[in-house]
Amino acid sequence: MYRRNGFSRGVVLMGAVRGFARYFYVPTMMVGFNALAIYLVANGYRYVWVGLPILAAIGLSFAMERVLPYEDAWNEPHGDAAKDLAHGIVYEIANLFTLVVFLIISAMLPEWSLWPRELPIVVQFLLAVVFVDCTMTIVHYYSHRVDRLWRLHAVHHGVHRLYGFNGFIRHPLHQALDVVSGTLPLILIGLPVDVVVLLGAAIAIQLIVQHSNVDYALGPFQKILAIGAAHRLHHVNWAGEGDVNFGLFFTVWDRLLSTYQLPGARKPTIGDIGIQDCPHYPQDYATQLRAPFDPDGFCPKAFAADAVPQASQHTP
Repeated sequence: MYRRNGFSRGVVLMGAVRGFARYFYVPTMMVGFNALAIYLVANGYRYVWVGLPILAAIGLSFAMERVLPYEDAWNEPHGDAAKDLAHGIVYEIANLFTLVVFLIISAMLPEWSLWPRELPIVVQFLLAVVFVDCTMTIVHYYSHRVDRLWRLHAVHHGVHRLYGFNGFIRHPLHQALDVVSGTLPLILIGLPVDVVVLLGAAIAIQLIVQHSNVDYALGPFQKILAIGAAHRLHHVNWAGEGDVNFGLFFTVWDRLLSTYQLPGARKPTIGDIGIQDCPHYPQDYATQLRAPFDPDGFCPKAFAADAVPQASQHTP
């Protein structure tokens, strides 16, 4: 009887955890952890504490990917674990460096400000998110259409699975481009450093959610939020079908660019993620740093023999 009751409680508990993963994972990540970051900053905590919700988001994503995976095989390393860890470390170090630079720039700016500093910090945060979502979507859009930008951005698409850490996989120069185009203009018009810190945390958390291998349900929000099935479609290596859905937070900019596409009946699975023109894109961090400067194109010569010759160069 004891074992039967214990088994029943275990089944109920697992069902509850899976229910959380399906319906509350996204709200916890996008609302809960950002709310925690806002609370910490608004109450005068040191900026280092904002790393807490980011670390919590990484931990929760890894846990939920094992509780309710979209694709079981994506939870297993594909010869990419060391490379992905290196990308994640460099990504966060670059963010810290950027924060220091922005602090220096803010200190050098005149006292006047075009930014509405008198608004509540939550409202300022949301305004900054909308602006950055727009600029980063445009940069993302052109990164699929301008060869030199695509060479840098291909690092992000040269993966064979989607899971939480994928959001941090990007060439440092492309990360710098995102920061300069998205955040620097706001700094120059007077965006407070407090909001800059919150914005950096929000982007990191969003990248985790966007690439999570969690089979969460979005309902009507699938048409509003640039995550889930919509973003998985962006990463497929199917001919002519991945050049869509460039948004970071919302789908509104894709609708304006006419690049929004709802997922069809076909669902991406193992083997469907990556770059069609370079299906064996190098999975070594140092090689990925050099790849955009390879004279033969975005796909290093040593890996070009595996390319599909008839495919369009910029098909992700």
